[in-house]
Amino acid sequence: MREQNNEILTAKIDLEKIRSDFPILKRIVNGKPIIYFDNAATTQRPQQVIDAVKNFYEKMNANIHRAVHTLSYEATIAYEEAHKKVAKFINAKSWREIIFTRNATEAVNLVAYAWGLQNLNEGDEILVTIMEHHSNIVPWQFLKKLKGINLKFVDITDEGYLKVEEFEKLITEKTKLVGVVHASNVLGTINPVKEITQIAKSKGSYVLIDGAQSTPHIKVDVQDIGCDFFVASGHKMLGPTGIGFLYARREILEEMNPFLYGGDMISTVTIEGATWNELPWKFEAGTPNVAGGIGLGAAIDYLQNIGMNKVFEHEKELLNYAFEKMTEIPDIEIYGPRKDRLGVISFNIKGIHPHDVAGVLDQDGIAVRSGNHCTQPLLARLGVENTVRASFYIYNTFDEIDKFIEALKKAVKIFKR
Repeated sequence: MREQNNEILTAKIDLEKIRSDFPILKRIVNGKPIIYFDNAATTQRPQQVIDAVKNFYEKMNANIHRAVHTLSYEATIAYEEAHKKVAKFINAKSWREIIFTRNATEAVNLVAYAWGLQNLNEGDEILVTIMEHHSNIVPWQFLKKLKGINLKFVDITDEGYLKVEEFEKLITEKTKLVGVVHASNVLGTINPVKEITQIAKSKGSYVLIDGAQSTPHIKVDVQDIGCDFFVASGHKMLGPTGIGFLYARREILEEMNPFLYGGDMISTVTIEGATWNELPWKFEAGTPNVAGGIGLGAAIDYLQNIGMNKVFEHEKELLNYAFEKMTEIPDIEIYGPRKDRLGVISFNIKGIHPHDVAGVLDQDGIAVRSGNHCTQPLLARLGVENTVRASFYIYNTFDEIDKFIEALKKAVKIFKR
């Protein structure tokens, strides 16, 4: 059965070829081949991304926008091309609507500082959901303290779906921004962001979508969604760490003040003042992560060569198989819905601490996450403090899930004898 299942996956994507592209999958951990199920935290990098970063440092390492020599010209073109790849990947109108940041967290903070400080006043409201990552809660709590705004939350059902009807009730004429996670990093739930955006826009509110979990796994179209802001992290989609992006509608970016001030984000500087550079450089002060941007472009090339529909279908096959096999584990509780979700499974085994489960899995070379996953309000809503989380991606197999199940059964034997 195991071989047959892996053949099914291979028929849809070239699984053997994909796995051969990831050097880290050859690693031995505690005497066992690594099984990497911590993809919601960060994904591994294919050789193509590693080579793109290496090629930059070996052949064109130079600062961008600052010189006419060949290396600087080549680096500038490659870095700008990476912006264009991101824009095409999420179907932005223009590559000038793509701002490179360190990660999705910094992108949300950019909106909070550059848009929020300029546009929010005491009594204004921001509406987010209880399933948000801390990155889409804490910046607004900062503005709550600083500006006296009100922060409100949309609840979830016991199954793990957003209560979409609450958006209609909670959005008022004072609601200036609605922030929604596209897909939960704990529950796996894929939220109906287009519908939510339409509700918010009909009431005059801006919309920010946290796409850190969705962008690596499903096809994203920001124009179809209709949102004003969209954020993502490169390291969760096969790219390097230290690179992410903010998409924002051009007219909003033109009106916003810069986030950081200094080199390259200016057009002119005199002793009296300064004027700002054109987009997107207005929001990319100083020397950027050129290598990271180029690496992110290579990651996008890799995903597009596979096809995002195939990425998602592969993940769904793994998810369904894992659900089926995990029912064999006694006293297991899985959180979140059984459909309309990504390949992320958060769970607990009654009587065993999540860190103990993760420790036993690590002894067999299986990497999972245990903890609160930067979603403490959500876990409080679920009535738990921590969970174990297994998350799948394009290089994972049924065979790895079988070994994962065997290790879980071993954990039960160890801690429940």
